[in-house]
Amino acid sequence: MKAAKNFNLFLILLILFIVSCSKKPEIKPSETFDPEKAFMAANEQLEKRDYEKARASFLEVKSRDTSRKFAPLAQLKIADSYMKEEEPDLAVNEYQKFLEAYPDHKYAPYAQYQISMVYFNQIESPERGYGGADRALKEFEKLKKMFPRNPYKDVVELRIQKCRNIMAEYEFLVGEFYYKKGSYNSAINRFEGLLKKYPDYEKGAKALFFTGMSYKNLGQNDKAAEYLARLIEKYPNNKLVKDAKKELARIRP
Repeated sequence: MKAAKNFNLFLILLILFIVSCSKKPEIKPSETFDPEKAFMAANEQLEKRDYEKARASFLEVKSRDTSRKFAPLAQLKIADSYMKEEEPDLAVNEYQKFLEAYPDHKYAPYAQYQISMVYFNQIESPERGYGGADRALKEFEKLKKMFPRNPYKDVVELRIQKCRNIMAEYEFLVGEFYYKKGSYNSAINRFEGLLKKYPDYEKGAKALFFTGMSYKNLGQNDKAAEYLARLIEKYPNNKLVKDAKKELARIRP
């Protein structure tokens, strides 16, 4: 009797076990990804300067946004985050990714402008800023060519002029160094390149004078006279005109 009861109990437990195993686990419906909500949350992290978390969140938006509305903005914000974190090289890489992926996006001019500004901000002085000015000038010119209707036209023209001034000043300083050192051929190469490439350079009169004097010191009086005469004609009110006339009188008695 006891054995029969135990057997019945065993059967009941077995049945309960089988029934429990046969039940399918309850599956909760997965939460729908909201790219706009996720983008706003990532933007808040960026505002709080939590750059790594923000970038991770923007990256998720970029990869999961099926509407493709917020994915481009997320890529742009990743680049912006590096700018805010003062990592300009990484920022340039991310802006370039944006331009490659979304060349016709309405914010493409902004991305190109930001690349230009990375190099523009590297300009510190004529002695050290030539490389930054050269690269910034190329990127600003690219901005004008790629996006002629960009909203930064006025400021871009001013910054292009500053880049050209920095580069011209660098060339002048190098030419002046060679001139004072007595390396007249090297000085002539620098000054002639400067005068050709930057005809409106503010120290153009000095560049003409040093070029003329370099030729004179090399015994090439005809070339010397040519540059001194150009100085007198182009800058009649410059204080160097007096010296130029004296040198011309010596060359052409």
